[in-house]
Parts: sequence; C-alpha cells; structure tokens
Amino acid sequence: MEQGQHRRTWYLIAVMTLCLGVLIGKGWERTGHATETYEELKTFAEVLSQIQKHYVDEVKVKNLVQGAMRGMLATLDPHSAYMTPEMYKEIQVETKGEFGGVGIQIGVKDNRLTVIAPIEGTPAYKAGIKAGDFIIKVDDEPTKELTLLDAVQRMRGQKGTKVTLTIQREGTLDPLVFTLLRDTIKIESIRFKTIENNVGYVRLTQFQESSARDLSKAMKQFHEQKLQALVLDLRNNPGGLLTSAVEVSEQFIGGGKLIVYIKGRDGRKDEYFSKTKDSLADYPMIVLVNEGSASASEIVAGAMQDWGRAVVLGTTTFGKGSVQTILSLSDGSGLRLTTAKYYTPKGRSIQSTGITPDITVKAQPQVVAKAGEKDGKEGDAKAQKPQSSKEAPPAAKPGTDTAPKSNGAPADFGDMPIEDDPQLQKAVELLKTWKIFKELKPTSAAVPAQS
Repeated sequence: MEQGQHRRTWYLIAVMTLCLGVLIGKGWERTGHATETYEELKTFAEVLSQIQKHYVDEVKVKNLVQGAMRGMLATLDPHSAYMTPEMYKEIQVETKGEFGGVGIQIGVKDNRLTVIAPIEGTPAYKAGIKAGDFIIKVDDEPTKELTLLDAVQRMRGQKGTKVTLTIQREGTLDPLVFTLLRDTIKIESIRFKTIENNVGYVRLTQFQESSARDLSKAMKQFHEQKLQALVLDLRNNPGGLLTSAVEVSEQFIGGGKLIVYIKGRDGRKDEYFSKTKDSLADYPMIVLVNEGSASASEIVAGAMQDWGRAVVLGTTTFGKGSVQTILSLSDGSGLRLTTAKYYTPKGRSIQSTGITPDITVKAQPQVVAKAGEKDGKEGDAKAQKPQSSKEAPPAAKPGTDTAPKSNGAPADFGDMPIEDDPQLQKAVELLKTWKIFKELKPTSAAVPAQS
C-alpha cells in the first residue's frame, strides 16, 4: 500500500513539475532554474509522503495539495490566493452585481483584515459596520489565520442564515460584536438626481459591467435639464472592473488621453487611453472620496486630478493600487494573482498611500461610547446621532444576537438631507462659488481710454 502511495505522490509531483514548466516558459530552459525547482519539489514530495505514512489520521492528497497551494499564494501578498472550483465560480459573480452575503468589501491594511466599505442598504451597512473597521473574528474563527478569499467565503452564504463578526474599531476600547442575517446582495451601480435645482449628483457605488452605460444615460438626462455643475460621489466605492473605471473616466476627460497605466515585474507598461468621441459637457465638477474609496475609484479620482478635470474633495482614499489577474486552471479552480501595480497619468503609485484630496473635508465625527456603557453606567452602547452617512448607528452590544433596529440605520450617501452630509454640502458650496467667479468679467469702464 505504501508503494502505491509513493507512486501517487511522485505522479502528483510530475504533474506539478509539468505545470511549473508551462508557467515558467522560456525560463524553464535555464538549467539553474530547473535544478533549483526540482530540488524544492523533491523536498515537497518527501514531506507529502511522510504525512501520508505517519500522520495520525488518514488524509486526502487533494486536501494536502490544496492547503500547500493556499500557503504558497499567501506568502506573496494578501490579494493573491488559490481558489477551489467552488470559490472560482463564486468570485465571478461579483461583477454581475448580485450575490448572497452581508454586504462588505474587504481588504488587508496594516496586515489586518479591514472593511474597505460596507455596501449601502445591505445588512452590514444597516448594522453600522464602517469603512476602516478591523474584522478580528468571523464567527469564532480568528481572521489572522484566514486569507482574503477564505474570509469572503465564510461571510457569504444563503439568505436568512447568520454570521457573527467581531470588530475592532478605532475609538472604541472593547471589540464590537455584530450578528448579521445574510441576504441577497443586489448592487445598484449608479444612482443620480438633481440637487439645489441646478447641480447634478451621481452616486457610483461599484464599477460593474453596466456602470459606464448607466452613467451615460444619467449624463444625457442632465444635459437635457441644462444643469450647470456636477458632483461624482465615489465615497465607500470599493472598486470593481478596471475597464469600467476607464470607460467612466473618459466620459469626463475626453478621448485620446491616458487614464491609467499598469506596470509589472518586467517593467513593461500597459496603458489605458480613453476612446470616446462623444462631445463632453464642460461642467464644473467635484469628485467626492473617503477612506472607503478604493481601487477603480482611485483610478478615476487620480485621472480627474492629474488632468485637472475636477476638484477631489473628502478624505484620503484606501490605497489599493495593485492589479489582480484571475487565471483559470484545468480542474476548474483558479488563481487570483497580483501581476502589476497601477499608476495615475502623472505616474503616481496609489498602493498603500491612496489619493490625497485637493480639499480635505471630514465627515463630522461620531462620539462612540465604550461598549457596554450608557452615560458612564452599565447598559447598551450608545452614541450621538450620526451627522453624516459615513457614521454608523449605535453599535450592537457585544454578545447580542441581533443587529440594531433598521430605524437606527444610517441613510445612504445621497439620500440624506444635504445639511447632514458636510462633504456634499461643501462640494455644492464650492460649485456655487465656482459659477460666481466664472461669471465675473472686467468692464471696459474700469480702464480709462487713452487719446
């Protein structure tokens, strides 16, 4: 039996070696690289064989190899990962705009699992989970041991099932515990309306396949209404498709201009230029961003800033400036592999630094009580009424099994009164001032004629 196991092990290594030969390509022909790779795989085969022979319980080779691949990808960076066939199918759902879960986009910041942004209108958003929160446990599993995709998979699930998240939030002494009821998450990419009679407002929640098309419809309607200014709201927009970011940007910047370029290990640049030939409305424009704006949102904000097309207002963005390529494998599984970093038209890297706004305006801070205290006494955690949509409602008391009532949920960006949203309020004030300065013209009477 051991002999059969040994044969299966070496068959597996032969397959892995063949795969590596394909991935390495021409580099495989270099003897030094081939020898080094073979020696490492030989050691791997020995470890695998010893586990099969001596481990206390019988284990499947498939599970061991998948675990090894997960570990291999985890040594690279937080965004690279191995995906089982089930996970690979699931990851393809994200760009379609509907999936089952709690409605959180997550990433890794300072080596901690971090909420990039809660998706508006979802269980996580209504419960008061905020951009910048650190997720320290999913159910009873510490997230320190989880990859990004593992964490996503644990939070996803069928509508009506529960998941408990333990959150560490800046400004709170004790962890906050949220038990959320999963729901079908439907992401509406574009919402738009008119504010203050003559200012167009577009809320872009995520960059999907349909985003640019939906934006074009909104802009056509604004043109028919003869609006005089525009606010593009990218707050808590965690990103999405790179191509969508380019297509959105070109509607404001015009054709033939560099929007973003990506550069990999070999130093080669892949440049993305705008292609539109449509005439553009020359609206004065402000782009709103915050710490929940990431990836594709940062591409758009950076392009607007570099081309001088809009004023960027808000707080510094998340800083997700790396490109992940999804590679399919023969058994239906896949790799999510970081292959490049992206740069703004002027060559700025956004990775770990984010986009710094031209004008910094913070949402009014919420006073957060220590979990378990009420007015200095024991009781439910309380806080002042949120003054903007980025501020969460009172947090659930640790140990409770229900989220706060829906009537305590924050309003979505763009849905609340403008006076409760200081960032949007400042944007509208600036656009009004912009119009006043544009209309100022010197009169000929101010300069005496010479004879």
